[in-house]
Amino acid sequence: MTHRRAVFVMIVVTLLWSTAGVITRQLEQARSFEVTFWRSLFNAVGLIVLLGWLRGPQALVARIRTGGKVLWASGLCWSVMFTAFMVAITLTTVANVLVVMATAPLFTALLSRFLLNHRLPARTWAAILVAGGGIAWMFGADISGAGGSHLLGTGIAMGVPVAGAINWTLIQHASRSEASSDMLPALLIGALISAAVTLPVAWPLQASAPDVGWLALLGVTQLAIPCVMAVTAARTLAAPEVALLALLEVLFGVAWAWLGAGEKPSPAAMFGGALVLGSLAANELFALLRRSTAPAPASV
Repeated sequence: MTHRRAVFVMIVVTLLWSTAGVITRQLEQARSFEVTFWRSLFNAVGLIVLLGWLRGPQALVARIRTGGKVLWASGLCWSVMFTAFMVAITLTTVANVLVVMATAPLFTALLSRFLLNHRLPARTWAAILVAGGGIAWMFGADISGAGGSHLLGTGIAMGVPVAGAINWTLIQHASRSEASSDMLPALLIGALISAAVTLPVAWPLQASAPDVGWLALLGVTQLAIPCVMAVTAARTLAAPEVALLALLEVLFGVAWAWLGAGEKPSPAAMFGGALVLGSLAANELFALLRRSTAPAPASV
């Protein structure tokens, strides 16, 4: 895949990811854990078809059986991300969830610092402080204004970037070994775990037929297809580019929810989101500029 095509693929990925909020707001009867169950179930079905086509059924089963701890740990992280996102979005606004999710690159940087001993530049520490201030502003507004439901939803949403940071570290570790570099089956493991864990608490199921249709659309076109596309594009793009392009999901998602469901973001979400997105964008842009202006290594 060329660099230009990989960038285009990531833009399409963020556009598909961003439809979760507006589609969820169309549901009639399905709520919370039931929404998560159906979405994860259809995600798993979509991934079985996609990965079976890409890898072959026998190779897919063999990879899951022999993938080892890293593959299954990544699958567990995906299950936390799939579950926490949908539960959070049924408790608070789309803007709150997406802004919290946007902090994933900063959690990844912190995890790399303390677990892998990677040195963080001053600009990244500054971005972490500013983004943390933005999240704290949103939490403070939820406590004093919107109430417990929004506060709980925002807190649950925090599980997405934390699990994402752990997952990214695992994927980076696996990419160093050719034998364990295929991490796509971890998506399927995560979807199956999420569906299995949420089914008991979602029972009895109450989703209407239109609800099931919307949730099937979510599982396949908002999750299964774009996740496979994202993992593929990430092989070509540098990590800062992926992080920067992923911020488009916040802008697209808030716009979809505003235009398609009449969910206007609160002033606190807009201000806190501006702090988070601004700090992230500045950090990643500085990283790209520094890479582009760095002198080429001397030839010998």
